[in-house]
Amino acid sequence: MDSLETLSRNTQERTFCKWLNTKLEANGYPPMSSLVKDLSDGVRLIQLMEIMGDTSLGRYNKIPRMRVQKAENVNKALEFITSRGVKLTNIGPEDIIDGNLKLILGMIWTLVLRFTIADINEEGLSAKEGLLLWCQRKTAPYKEVDVQDFSRSWSDGLALCALIHCHRPDLIDYDGLDKSDRHGNTQLAFDVAAQSLGIPQLLEVADLCDSDRPDERSVMTYVASYFHAFSSQDQAETVSRRIEKFADLMQSIWVSRNDYERRVRALLVALKETQEKWASVKFAGTYADVKEHAAKFATYKQTTKRAWVTEKQDLATLLGNVQTKLKTYKLRPYVPPPGLALSDIDEAWEILLASEAQRSRAINAQIREIQETLRKKFAALADDFRDRLRAVSLELSAVEGPLEEQQRQIESIQTRIPALSEALGAVEAAEAECIAAKVEENDYTVFTCQDLEFELELVVQSIAKKISFIDNQIVSRNMTNLTPAQIEQFESTFRYFDKDETNTLNVSEMAAALASLGIVYGDEDLDILYDQLLQEYGAITFEAFINLLVDITEDQTSPDQLREAFQGAANNKPYVTELDLRLAHIPAGAVDYLREVMPATQNGAGDREYDYDAWLDSVFEY
Repeated sequence: MDSLETLSRNTQERTFCKWLNTKLEANGYPPMSSLVKDLSDGVRLIQLMEIMGDTSLGRYNKIPRMRVQKAENVNKALEFITSRGVKLTNIGPEDIIDGNLKLILGMIWTLVLRFTIADINEEGLSAKEGLLLWCQRKTAPYKEVDVQDFSRSWSDGLALCALIHCHRPDLIDYDGLDKSDRHGNTQLAFDVAAQSLGIPQLLEVADLCDSDRPDERSVMTYVASYFHAFSSQDQAETVSRRIEKFADLMQSIWVSRNDYERRVRALLVALKETQEKWASVKFAGTYADVKEHAAKFATYKQTTKRAWVTEKQDLATLLGNVQTKLKTYKLRPYVPPPGLALSDIDEAWEILLASEAQRSRAINAQIREIQETLRKKFAALADDFRDRLRAVSLELSAVEGPLEEQQRQIESIQTRIPALSEALGAVEAAEAECIAAKVEENDYTVFTCQDLEFELELVVQSIAKKISFIDNQIVSRNMTNLTPAQIEQFESTFRYFDKDETNTLNVSEMAAALASLGIVYGDEDLDILYDQLLQEYGAITFEAFINLLVDITEDQTSPDQLREAFQGAANNKPYVTELDLRLAHIPAGAVDYLREVMPATQNGAGDREYDYDAWLDSVFEY
C-alpha cells in the first residue's frame, strides 16, 4: 500500500469514526475510539443501525464473548443495511470481526451516502453530483473559489468559508480573510461551523491543507453536514423575502411604465420630424432627382419605418404586459398620461401613413410609365391585407380579461394566420405582375409585399410572445413564491439530471434533482410521490417537476400577508423606519425604493416614519 493510500485510509478512519460518534453521543452512547476494535463484536454496529434507521433490530447479544455471537450481531446489522436498499459488496461478518479496515471503510461509506446524503441511486453518483452542484451554485459569486471536486478544491479553506458566508454573512468577514492563509481559513471555517452552526469537526486542518490530494470521501462526508445545516434552515427570512419580492414587483412595474412613456414620446417626435422633412422637400424636375427621392423613400420604408412598426407593436405589447401584471397581482390598472395612450400612437400613425401616401404620390407623379390597372390591383390587395393584418394586430392589443380568457382569445386569433398567409400569396402574385410591367411605384398604397410580409411575421411573433407571456403569467400566478431566477434554476436542475435527454426523470434522477435543491424525501415518501406524479402526468416531465416545486415552495403575496410582513419588520408599530427595514435584512435597493414610494412623516428626533398601511391600500385593488 503506498503512502497516499495509507494517508487516505487514516483520514477516512478518523473522519468516519467521528461521524459515527455524532450519532452515538446524540443518543446517549459512549463514543468509539477505533473502527476496527469497537465494531468487531457487532454491538456498536447494531446500535448505530437502530439510530440511523429509527427502529429496533430486536434481540441481540449485548455482551458477546464467543465468535459465533459476534458473527450473529454483525450479520443482523448487515441484513438490516441490505433491507434498506443499500448494496454491500464483498463484505461479510468475518471481515468486520477480523478488522478488515478497507472493507469496513467501504461499508461505512455506503452508510454515509445512504443516511447523510439522502435519496441516492445504487452507485451513489446522483448524490455526489447533486451535492457538488449545490456547492458550485452557492460558491459561484466568490472569485477565489472554484469547486470542481471534493478533494483539491477544498484545500485552502476558502470554499468552506464561502459556504458559511453565503448563508450567514454575519459569521465570517469573507472579504477580510487573508486568502493565502490556508491553515487559518480552514480552522476558522471548522470553528465557526462547530460553534455557531452545530456542524461537528469531522476533519483536521492537515487533512485538507497538508495533503496533495485530500480524501474525497472524507471531504464529502463533512461538506454534506453543511448541506443539511443550511438546507434545513427555518423560515426566518420570510418577512424580508416577502417585502423584497413585493418591492421588486412594484419597482419592475414602475420601470416598465417609465420605459413605455419615454419610448412613446420618442416615437411621436420621430414621426413628426420625418413628416416635416417631407413637407419641405422640393423636386428638381429631373428623372434622376425623382429616382433619388424614390430610392431614399424606399430605404426609409425598409429601415426606419420597419423599426417604427416594431417599436409600435412592442409598445402595445409592453403596455399590455404591464396591465396584465397589475391585474395578476390585483393592483390598480395603469392609465398612461394624456397624449401617450395607444390610441394617441394610432392617431399619429394614421397621420404618418397619410403623409407617406402624400409623399409617395408626389414621387409617383413624376414617373409616367406606371401602369394604373396593375397599380390599383396591387394596392387593393395590399391595403385589404394590411387592414386585415391591422385588425388582427388591434385585436391582439385589445386582449384583456382573466388570463385563461386571454389565452383563449389569442389562440383564436392565431387560427386566422393561415388565411392571412394565403392572402399574402395573392399580394405577391400581383407584385410580380407589376415588376414584369416595369411598375416601380404605386400611388394607391404605401405598402410593398416585403412590408406586409415583415408585418405579418411581426404579428406572428407578437402572438407567439403574447402566448408565452400569458403562459408565464399563469405559471407566475400559480407559484408566486418563485422568482424568475428560481424558475430558471429549477429548469437548469431538471435538464442537468435528465441524463438520457428524454425530457423526463426517473425516480433516482428526480430524487437527486430535489436533493440538489435542498428538498429531501424518505424512501417511502419518495416512492408515494413518484407514483402520484406518474398517475397524474404519465411521466415526470418538466411540467410535473415544476408543479411539484410550486406545491413545495408556494408562498402567496396577498395584502394581508404583506401587512403582516411589514408589521413584523416594524415590531408591530403602525409605521416602519429605514432602520427597521435594514435590520430585517431588506436589500439596499429595495429599501431605497420603499423610501421613495411610501408616505412618510418626520418625528421629533428627525427620523422619517413610513406609513406602510396607507401605501398597501393605495397599490392593491380590493
